[in-house]
Amino acid sequence: MIITVASFKGGVGKTTTAIHLAAFLQTQGETLLIDADPNRSATTWASRGSLPFEVIDEWRSPSRIRRFDYVVIDTRARPAHEDLALLTDGCDLLVLPTTPDVLALDALTLTLEHLHEVGATRYRILITIVPPKPNRDGDRVKAMLQDAKMPVFETGIRRLSAYQKAAQAGTAIAAIKDPRALEGWQDYVQVGTELLASFGVPVKA
Repeated sequence: MIITVASFKGGVGKTTTAIHLAAFLQTQGETLLIDADPNRSATTWASRGSLPFEVIDEWRSPSRIRRFDYVVIDTRARPAHEDLALLTDGCDLLVLPTTPDVLALDALTLTLEHLHEVGATRYRILITIVPPKPNRDGDRVKAMLQDAKMPVFETGIRRLSAYQKAAQAGTAIAAIKDPRALEGWQDYVQVGTELLASFGVPVKA
């Protein structure tokens, strides 16, 4: 199964999502993360510590993919129109992270317009960096997307400082000593569970 993470805007947790989806999928089968972002953010993250899965760049990927159960691809920010067509054709699901703010939603709208133009249907929106309650922005954006019949994950990713700690340490959030690290990890476990369920794949205990 190939999962691609893409966004038309930076700062929405694209690499964080790729890293943590790969970390969850590694608990389900052998997983590879392909860092196709020219910034090499996932590669830099991995170089600082130890991740439970392999990270390689796109130039070394074709011959490696076949031996993995799951492949997660972290893409460049703001992919070109023709790149979106290739991305959607080459994966089982395109995950689109967005934060619940106006600028990110504008970028998401542009992405969805391009996806519609290329006839893409295999995508799902993930709301990230959701501010803590009593702020209701995350819930409002999810309801808005659902009302518009957009495919959106039920689970959102909460805004937690533990993600920055994980990036600095070169690990997934589950390995960080932080009082809220487990909450952050559970967010991605639930997203990963939703993702697999959409393909009829049961989650291993």
